[in-house]
Order: sequence, then structure tokens, then C-alpha cells
Amino acid sequence: MKIIKKTLNPNRFNADAYGKDPTGSVFASEDVFMRLKVRPVINATGTVTLLGGTIMPPEVLAAMKEASQHFVVMRELLEKAGERIAQVIGVEAAMVTSGTAGSITAGTAACVAGSDPEKIKRLPDTNGMRNEIIIQKSHRNEYEPQMLLVGTKIIEIETRQELEMAVSSRTAMLFFMNKADLDGKIRREEWVAVGKKHGIPTYNDAASDIPPKEHLAAYVKMGFDLVGVSGGKALLGPQCTGLLLGRKDLVDAARINTSPNPGTIGRGMKVGKEEIAGLVAAVERYMIVDHDAEYRELESRVRQISETLAGLEGVRTELFVPPMANHMPHLAIEWEASRIPLRSGEVRRRLLEGEPRIAIMEHMEQGQNGLAISVWMLRPGEHKIVAARLREVLLNGSAAAV
Repeated sequence: MKIIKKTLNPNRFNADAYGKDPTGSVFASEDVFMRLKVRPVINATGTVTLLGGTIMPPEVLAAMKEASQHFVVMRELLEKAGERIAQVIGVEAAMVTSGTAGSITAGTAACVAGSDPEKIKRLPDTNGMRNEIIIQKSHRNEYEPQMLLVGTKIIEIETRQELEMAVSSRTAMLFFMNKADLDGKIRREEWVAVGKKHGIPTYNDAASDIPPKEHLAAYVKMGFDLVGVSGGKALLGPQCTGLLLGRKDLVDAARINTSPNPGTIGRGMKVGKEEIAGLVAAVERYMIVDHDAEYRELESRVRQISETLAGLEGVRTELFVPPMANHMPHLAIEWEASRIPLRSGEVRRRLLEGEPRIAIMEHMEQGQNGLAISVWMLRPGEHKIVAARLREVLLNGSAAAV
């Protein structure tokens, strides 16, 4: 097995607690789902919303449970929680949002309507307001509806010259998709520079771009006015939470444009007191965790799965670390179609429909004869189950078996 890339992160990490369910048991009771006739899934895909995000650590759940037993003025809680998170991360301002998607809407509303009560009430009617969002063609994404619902219009460009020509008195925000940085003709620093030159706020969607933990503050320090980060991915916070980080005036305006404030475009993007307390605890935990130990644990799981698949004719494995988003050890698996005439979609179907259910992802670079395994969200011991079931499916699907 070849290692493509390895990047380590320092800090404290409790290996015994990593991956365990809230009660401390390795495998939690699944009755809560089985009563609804929903079979739980072993998550070999990662911190994805479609599978429920993460398994929250004890510190997060304890904070949520404590918060659930009290009432609080929500506006005060949001403000003070934001101040605490900003202090811990090292940025000017922070706000708890309803996921990164919620931070996009809140941030867009802040750039369009600001703190003006009359403009806030009018959204999504943006007549007479700055309402154009500029984005690179290579950065177009499935989260644009979160901007469009504010009443904005997307302006697509490719080059620096096109960007300069697109900027006008109607431009409200320059949107950047961080994981697409290498795909665009305008890189992060240049994007920020254009925003500063014209006095237009820049937003960076960095939902999945931790670890390393330094990224929590890095893009704000680089000059982005607003940065969105998921609370329910690497932070292991509540799945329905996110962070909006950056300039205080814009973060304050974003908070006014959303729940619990009535008559706002973000009124439905509610985050409960429990989730807010949980995300504060998640951020505090994340900043002191030993990421070195976490990385070693995940790398060990990848190696064990690779060893289990070793010996299957025509099968190759490779440890890889995505260069940006989800920057953790993964395993790429590829097989020769002549030896194993199974397409990746069929392998995924058999794993998801089998017992236990296993969700695994395709590896886009390997086409129809490859898969990728994320071991990040596997509970202790589950990587062995994934390895055994994948070996079984590939072996049964081999030309010799057929």
C-alpha cells in the first residue's frame, strides 16, 4: 500500500474516548431507530449530512443536556456564545448558525441588507439594494439556493479581468468555495485583494476545511470578511450547527437577519439553546484535542483494512489524504474489471443492503472500478467489519466466483 500524503496536527487527544458512543460503550443501542423500522448504517463515508454528520463526544452531549434544563434569552445566548467561540478560535467575531448552509444565507443577508430594519423586512425583495453575488465558474455549487433565497442574482466569471468588469454598484458579495481553490483561475489571496480594492465583502465556504485546526482562523486572517464552517463535521458538534466567522459588523448584521428575530429571511433557520451550548463545547474541545493521536488512530484503521484486502487478485489499495476538505486518512480501492466484473455502484449497493448496512463512497478518479473509504466516523472495531464485508463482496463478485 502506497502512502500519497501525510500531514500531522499537534495537540491533546483522548484515544479511549474517540469514536465511542455517548454512553461510553463501543456500540450504542440501536433501538431508537429500529422502533421506527430504520436500520442504522456503519458510516464509511465520512462527516456527511446524508448520514447524520457525526457521533458527538461526551463533552458536547453533557453541555446539551445541561442547556436543555434551563431557559435563556436567545439573543443574549447567541451573542455571548459567539464571543466565546471567537475568543477560543482567535477571530474578531463568530456566530452559531444552522449549518454552513445557514451561514451562507445569514452572511448573504448581512451583505445585502446589513442592519437596516427596513431592508431586512423587505427581503427577498432586493429592489434598489446591492443584490449580485459574483462567483467563479469552477466554484459553482449546490449551495447557491442559500444565496438566491435572499433575492440575489449569481454572476459567473472565470478570469481576473472578468471579475473586475463584473464588479459594480450592484455587487453585494464575492463568494468563494474553498475546496475549489485549486480549480479556479483566481486563487484565495487574489480574490480577497479584489474584494478589498472595491470595498466588497468576500465570503469563503470552508465547511469541510478542518483539520488542521489552524484553518478555523486562517481564512479570516487572510482577509476574508466572512467564513462559513460546519459545526457537525470535524468539530463533532451538533449536525444542525455551523459557524459564521469574520468581521464583527457583518457577523452582527447576520445575527439580526436570522432566528430568533421575527420577520427575517432566516427566521426558519433556528438553532436551539442545546445545540448552541453543544457547539461551544465542541469548539473548546477541538482546540485542545491531540490531533496527532487522532491521525495515528485513523491511519492504523486504513492500514488494517488494506491488509484485509491484500491477496485479492486484481485489487489495489492506497492510503490518501485529500489536500483540502476532509483532510484525514482515507483508503482508495481499485480493482481490475477482468478479474472482478463488478461496478462500484453495485458494490456500494450490496454493502448498503447487506447486514450490517455499510455506506461507502465512490472514488471519482477511479471511475466504475474504484471506491474510497473514510474511516473518520467509524466507531472502534467497525473498520474490521467494513474490511471483512468489502472483501466478501469483492470475492463473491470475482470472475472466478461467477
